[in-house]
Amino acid sequence: MPTLRLPGLIDPHVHLREPGGEYKEDFESGTKAALAGGITLVLVMPNTRPPLIDSDSLALAETAAAQRAVCDWGIHLGASPENTLTAADLAPRVSGLKFYLDATFGPLHLQDLRTLREHFARFPKDRPILCHAEGRTVAAVLMCAHLEGRSVHICHVSRQEEIEIIRDAKMRGIQVTCEVCAHHLYLSTDDIAHLGEGRSEVRPRLASPADQAALWRNLEFVDCFATDHAPHLLSEKDSSNPPPGFPGLETSFALMLRAVHEGRLTLEGLVERMVHAPRRIFDLPEQPDTWIEVDPDLVWQPSAHNTVSRARWTPFEGWKLRGRVIRTVLRGKEVYQQGMFQVQPGAGRNVAPIARRDFAT
Repeated sequence: MPTLRLPGLIDPHVHLREPGGEYKEDFESGTKAALAGGITLVLVMPNTRPPLIDSDSLALAETAAAQRAVCDWGIHLGASPENTLTAADLAPRVSGLKFYLDATFGPLHLQDLRTLREHFARFPKDRPILCHAEGRTVAAVLMCAHLEGRSVHICHVSRQEEIEIIRDAKMRGIQVTCEVCAHHLYLSTDDIAHLGEGRSEVRPRLASPADQAALWRNLEFVDCFATDHAPHLLSEKDSSNPPPGFPGLETSFALMLRAVHEGRLTLEGLVERMVHAPRRIFDLPEQPDTWIEVDPDLVWQPSAHNTVSRARWTPFEGWKLRGRVIRTVLRGKEVYQQGMFQVQPGAGRNVAPIARRDFAT
């Protein structure tokens, strides 16, 4: 198959650990990993230290991204009990409002229905709300969004009950979109013994093979493929208290291209879920003169030795993947080619509405 030229990919769910966890990943290392994986625009999560819940904390991440990011970027604001009255004012500076409703800790864990409803009611309806919601919490989120007459995006769907209620809600006209991660499509509880308890820790947890099969079976109701890139060092993953999360920016596209080779997905379906749908859902600007070149038949193996991310490991170590990004072009300039970067820190641009007037120039 000849070399493919595809639009630059978009990842709506990335953890870059800055501020507060730069030893694991910062905006430069993380966005370089994105370019190596064909991703030219990332939307960054707010569960940093400090969490991104107000103007001052948001400014820390904005400044770091402006100085160091090498691909385009947006930042999701975190919803908390303390910012129900102020989050809406920050909407022009962010790419969405993120709710943490399950399996998380700290000040971003929303535990009461009143706070959830207040955020749904106050945040502008033309700006995205996205939720970490699992199991029955998905139903609560769908109801709150429906009552307010607005859309909602469900992050990293991993279980049969979740994708089926989202499917049924879509079929009844409820405004819901969702994303699935490559690791939930290709890994399950059957892989925990091989990976090890610490290295298999992720949120949502790896689900059963039956859940995994349900995701594939309902792929037509999945809007986006996201990485949930969550880098931790191996020393942390192999410790007695392993933090949850997998790195994914460099392997996600190749894994979904594997699905194309397997006949589970069309190339057009891949591009829809990794470019066009994220752009629509999160109201993102076009990236002019931006593309990736892919050798669809190049066989390679992810490993700690060929990883750009500071995490320096992958749960797909040793897998034989077919298809790899060989060149990435951002706004007409070659920024990555076969392991080499030709880009300066700060070359990425902010996609938030407040920055749009300068985006395409």
